[in-house]
Amino acid sequence: MPPSGTADPELLALELSDPPPPTDRRAVPASATSPGDPFAGGSAPLPGSAGEHLLQAAYGTEQRARRFYDEQVLDHLNPRMREFIGRMELAFVATADARGECDSTLRAGPPGFVEVLGERHLAYPEYRGNGVHASLGNISENPHVGILLVDFAEALIGLHVNGKARIVEDGDLRAIHPSLPTGSAPGRSPQRWVVVQVEEAYLHCRKHIPRLVPMPHERSWGTDDARRKGGDYFDAKEADRPWGRATQPA
Repeated sequence: MPPSGTADPELLALELSDPPPPTDRRAVPASATSPGDPFAGGSAPLPGSAGEHLLQAAYGTEQRARRFYDEQVLDHLNPRMREFIGRMELAFVATADARGECDSTLRAGPPGFVEVLGERHLAYPEYRGNGVHASLGNISENPHVGILLVDFAEALIGLHVNGKARIVEDGDLRAIHPSLPTGSAPGRSPQRWVVVQVEEAYLHCRKHIPRLVPMPHERSWGTDDARRKGGDYFDAKEADRPWGRATQPA
């Protein structure tokens, strides 16, 4: 079964313990794909989509793209990638629902808050938030996720991790990985985790990454105080909405 939605307890241990079988994108019938992939038909699938391969052919970048696939793209996390993830304090996460409508979000925590569970699995915690669950809702419909981790302070380099995600309750994952951090501050304890089965991992070049200097900053973990959460920074509270406004309790 492909990972999707919330794990059944009896499937969780199996999924997290076994490496995923290789995905052969060319096993899909040609009639089910978008316009013909110029790189289809080889003994093993190339990374990327048929669309990007078509544009590489159209724009004359096939050789540069192929060199990147051959030299930078992996289907697992090598030791250098795992070390990099282990010191990151933020991650950008992209998801889409069943209709393909997208959402991107920021996840942050102490260094190493994204846990490497092995060369083919990582997990990031879901702390108490605003209760909307936009990303988790997308994952429950469509397991495909894209994660970008960037070192803005030292190496000025990024790492993309793409794969399939599953929502796992904290207690279920902790039963398999008891060394997971628990968090001490209010609002800093993981309620659940997103476990990602790695399909692609590759470098994001440093050419346009700005250097940022970390500064000490007090965090209001778990607060519901509107001002501390940012208030109505974008003056959106009183704007009209096509879905109307929820009735406020008296």
